[in-house]
Amino acid sequence: MYQQIMLVGNLGGDPELRHTPSGDAVASFNLAVNKSWTGQDGQRQAKTTWFHVAAWRKQADTVSHYLHKGSKVLVVGELEEARLWTDRDGKARASLEVTAQTVRFVGGRSDDGTSAADEPPPAPGSAAGVTAEDMPF
Repeated sequence: MYQQIMLVGNLGGDPELRHTPSGDAVASFNLAVNKSWTGQDGQRQAKTTWFHVAAWRKQADTVSHYLHKGSKVLVVGELEEARLWTDRDGKARASLEVTAQTVRFVGGRSDDGTSAADEPPPAPGSAAGVTAEDMPF
């Protein structure tokens, strides 16, 4: 069996680059995927789902060099497991673990040379009351 997940979202913080004892590079980052809709009552609603993504080897080096907090990316990968944790208010939360097969940078360059990914994300987690700082990893 094989399963694949495709995500588009914003990094909740700068990627963290580490190396395994065998020398393989691994970059980890949190990805906020935002969804918004209008409810039956006409009120605008929003939800943020957090994913903990691991990119390996050469892709890890590229991710750690070019991406930073707020960068918008497309991640194609394999869903590994759910990580359960408790937020500051004592509420049970979950984050999903993904091993990236492909990480694509979303957004182009503007006239001043900055990337569209240089702009901060549209308040990920604000609707759910959870921010990247609340996450234990």
